[in-house]
Amino acid sequence: MSAETKVPKRIAQTVLNSLKGGVVPRIGLPYVTVGRKNEIDALLHDVEIISEGGASFRFIVGRYGSGKSFLLQTIRNFCMDRGFIVADADLSPERRLQGTHGQGLATYRELIGNLSTRTKPEGGALTLILDRWISTVRSDAMSETGLAADDPSLSEAVDRKIYAVTASVSEMVHGFEFARLLSVYYHAYLDGDDEAKSKVIRWFRGEYHLKREAKEELGINIIISDDDWYDYLKIFAVFFRLAGYSGLMIMVDELVNIYKIPNTITRQYNYEKLLTMYNDTLQGKARYLGIIMGATPQAVEDKRRGIYSYEALRSRLAEGKFSRPGARDMLAPVIRLDPLTAEEMLILCEKLTSMHAGLYGYESRLSTDDLALFIKIEFERIGADTNITPREVIRDFIELLDILYQDSSIDIAALLGSDEFSYAVSDAVSDKADENYAEFTL
Repeated sequence: MSAETKVPKRIAQTVLNSLKGGVVPRIGLPYVTVGRKNEIDALLHDVEIISEGGASFRFIVGRYGSGKSFLLQTIRNFCMDRGFIVADADLSPERRLQGTHGQGLATYRELIGNLSTRTKPEGGALTLILDRWISTVRSDAMSETGLAADDPSLSEAVDRKIYAVTASVSEMVHGFEFARLLSVYYHAYLDGDDEAKSKVIRWFRGEYHLKREAKEELGINIIISDDDWYDYLKIFAVFFRLAGYSGLMIMVDELVNIYKIPNTITRQYNYEKLLTMYNDTLQGKARYLGIIMGATPQAVEDKRRGIYSYEALRSRLAEGKFSRPGARDMLAPVIRLDPLTAEEMLILCEKLTSMHAGLYGYESRLSTDDLALFIKIEFERIGADTNITPREVIRDFIELLDILYQDSSIDIAALLGSDEFSYAVSDAVSDKADENYAEFTL
């Protein structure tokens, strides 16, 4: 087996624990990324377009465990490395695109709360972004004018630069109020007024429930609502660019939660909101903004309850006549994830073997033939051609590594060839098939 790049133990621990638990790690993805080259290249092309003032909207479609979240996390990390601000959220019964009880606003709050940058990748970066912007404007003003930090004339120079930014934002829908709040935040920053700053942050987060309250505290007779929250994301995208970032990338996963809404009218309202966002990005009404949404195939293609039940979306998103597994159109708005091949899974298992051995400090006993046997067993079990996912294979394999590490007396070939192992993986496939059928027939 070829030598692998040495992985820091902290990262290896996080990656292995996350994958064994069935979730995508936030760090260390480059060490275990296999396949998906075409998909990643297509999304990275979008990133370039966004950084030049464009906008994009993509759906990543794949079954549970197929690698949607992994792909989203990979792109998330790349965007932050390229100077983007990234916001991600999972939809749920409480978080939708539209709702009668503030579910759309709840999604907006989740996105704003999860704003992340390269220096603050864990989220909660809004205050940091605003403070960095003001600090940068002051530094630029000092550099351009040659004035000292305590020179009274510097304030006027900074005001002019702040005005140039707010004027650009104020031209957009709801931009006037947004620009006024940027000015309020700037002066609160200068005065060291943390209370005023926190009020502006609270407004930006959509936490004011009454217009009267916002009027009394900030002099703004408007609040972010369930109907217009997306407009403010477009404003933020432009502002972030003016503040020195490359743009804003929004990632929304678990679109299946719209598909699961029992009320037909409520579902249609959500699909209507989705159509508005999609049209905005493709028609040039949004700038420096990228949107990626993750969904299962049935959440998209079910003509009774899925996205395709909304004709305006179906006509825009339906796959063409020539696209098929192995020859997908990566420039289409919907990217469908084909299963990883046995060869790609073998490479991934090699990476995980090296990482596991490095973390626990032992010499791996698994040969390339052992790994090939493991993959062969996984891919030959009943139903694997339609039900197997990378998540299941990875969890099985890390469990195998843990067992072999803890008991060096176990014979590898005997373990892989045992009836118990074959029966266990077959039962897992059968359970997964039952779960998929139950979900599809909701």
